[in-house]
Amino acid sequence: MTDTNDERRPAGELEAAVMAALWAAGAPLTPGRVQQELASDLARTTVTTILSRLHEKGVVDREQQGRGYAYYPVHDAAGLTARRMHGELDRDADRETVLARFVAQLSPDDEEVLRRLLEGEQA
Repeated sequence: MTDTNDERRPAGELEAAVMAALWAAGAPLTPGRVQQELASDLARTTVTTILSRLHEKGVVDREQQGRGYAYYPVHDAAGLTARRMHGELDRDADRETVLARFVAQLSPDDEEVLRRLLEGEQA
């Protein structure tokens, strides 16, 4: 059974919900358990598809559990965001321009944090 509203939600929104459930759990979850944690009427097959896609992207890993798999995040939320930022940077051949424009759009507070990090101070 699938909910047409869930099917129309953007894939990124569903992936974010699944990742939030995995991070909150702190332990590997089966697709059925993720489905329960989401407290929505998403079909288990939909959850399994989302987890499989996240696994293919290298965002989650999995371990054998019974006849299926239990999934867990490879990175915490900040690590995943950093990975996505690197991915965007890697898409453009002109890295210097991309970085220059990124830095130019930082708030003064973020600019100060970046400056401290580049100077070797830990956040």
